[in-house]
Amino acid sequence: MQPRTDLLIAGGPIWTGRPEQPWVEALAVRDGKIAAAGALSRVREVSAPGAEQLDLRGRAVLPAFHDSHCHPVGGGLQQRSCDLEGARSPGECQERVRAHLASHPDLGWVVGKGWSMELFPRGTPDRHLLDQVTAGRPAYLTNRDGHSAWVNSAALRLAGIETATPDPPHGRIERDEGGNPQGTLHEGAMELVERLVPRPTAAESLAALRQAQSHLHSLGIAGWQDAMVDPENEAAYVALAGAGELTARVRLALWWEREAGLEQVEELALRRRRLAEAGLDAGSVKIMLDGVLETFTAALLEPYVPLPGGPPPGHRGHLFLDPEMAAAATSALHRNDFQVHFHAIGDRAVRVALDAVASAAEGGGRDLRHHIAHIQLVDPADLHRFHQLQVVANMQPFWACHEPQMDDLTIPFLGAARSPHQYPFRDLVDLGAVLAGGSDWPVSSANPLAEIAVATTRRAPADAEGGPPPLPAFLPEQRLPLTTALSAFTAGSAYVNHLEHLSGTLEAGKAADLVVLAQDPFTIPADRLPEARVEITMVDGRVVFHRDWG
Repeated sequence: MQPRTDLLIAGGPIWTGRPEQPWVEALAVRDGKIAAAGALSRVREVSAPGAEQLDLRGRAVLPAFHDSHCHPVGGGLQQRSCDLEGARSPGECQERVRAHLASHPDLGWVVGKGWSMELFPRGTPDRHLLDQVTAGRPAYLTNRDGHSAWVNSAALRLAGIETATPDPPHGRIERDEGGNPQGTLHEGAMELVERLVPRPTAAESLAALRQAQSHLHSLGIAGWQDAMVDPENEAAYVALAGAGELTARVRLALWWEREAGLEQVEELALRRRRLAEAGLDAGSVKIMLDGVLETFTAALLEPYVPLPGGPPPGHRGHLFLDPEMAAAATSALHRNDFQVHFHAIGDRAVRVALDAVASAAEGGGRDLRHHIAHIQLVDPADLHRFHQLQVVANMQPFWACHEPQMDDLTIPFLGAARSPHQYPFRDLVDLGAVLAGGSDWPVSSANPLAEIAVATTRRAPADAEGGPPPLPAFLPEQRLPLTTALSAFTAGSAYVNHLEHLSGTLEAGKAADLVVLAQDPFTIPADRLPEARVEITMVDGRVVFHRDWG
């Protein structure tokens, strides 16, 4: 770990994130904390004797970012497995599988992640495409949102999935016209094959977390909330912390087993205590309420539009916990001082989450900062309840734009009346909700500046010059001002993790958690924000990432 260095930072724009003093000329850093922020002349007086001078040479300083919802171990494992992220055709997916096998000839299983649904008819890839390139090895490849898996014939045989196999609870086996398993499994059906896939070893999970932390620091991220921590991921964090290598500020969201009951709260509390002894904060519990809209597994108040290739008439998705159980679980966790981290995509799931928090609050107020992640579809009648119930709106803005998954697999099945209720970020802010920013990496880019670009433009991040012209903004009335979007990924996410006293803004007394960018994000076009390259990331006064300035 890099030692702390006393610094005087000046020579470029410094955005503090504080509404009362958004810009300062200089920062003094002493013993890992910000000793002063303000005019250069005053900060120089406060600066420690012999402090190093960091001349920004026009570069910009911001509070370091926090990610309120990501999966670092999964992200690190994806980078080390068969990575299909960014593949632009079924053929390219096949080529990546073939290349992965060629470089790992001893693999028993082909495991990977990241394929995009829009590449395949109805968003569901066929097993025969994998059969052609896997040489008889079983294959299990999850899509970029992790809610569907592409498997080959060998994997289906090993799992005993046949024509007569019924759909499991909360899941669906895609079938061809003859009723045979087609090769795509959704939600609960994924477990039929996933349970057979060799688990990563402890060493592999630790290496993945180490690699993920380096990647996130390189994007200016000082801390995060891990949105799904099982015992294997937990062990990786304990090992990294025990080795003195955990340099990020982390809150762990322990996984709520939806097939178990309230008796698991005691075990969760025991795990929290054990992790606290290892110096880790496991004060959050993740409750998965529904699936995703593209596979018709997100829970809706009214049925999906029954178009060809879509769900049957009257289908309203899947609610993974019934409202009564969701309320009972939330109340039990609330009484035990756990923050609840909900996954809710559909408007029915969002309402169930809000109702559950309202029920829990009747048992006594606690400053736990329950939050709802994704909030893709929110009924207008529920928007004000985020502020009313002090529920944080945990947004992942990267998908709030026109792109094939939205235009081909979502909007037609929601219909014209409901589609405008998607990702209502500006409405939530205007009604007083606290916004926190997360990426859901590796589902989408971990780069907070890419997420902020979409939040402020409602367009996909710009391609390189010569690419296709950008599509129109998606629901442009929901665009966020740059300061609001930046605050969501700094102060807002720090607030969710109960770190606002320590991080999220640059002011005297707080930790020196900051990022140096090559460009000032306030002076470049919003769609070019991802190009504002991170040069330095600092956590608690220590440099955890540094790029050679040349």
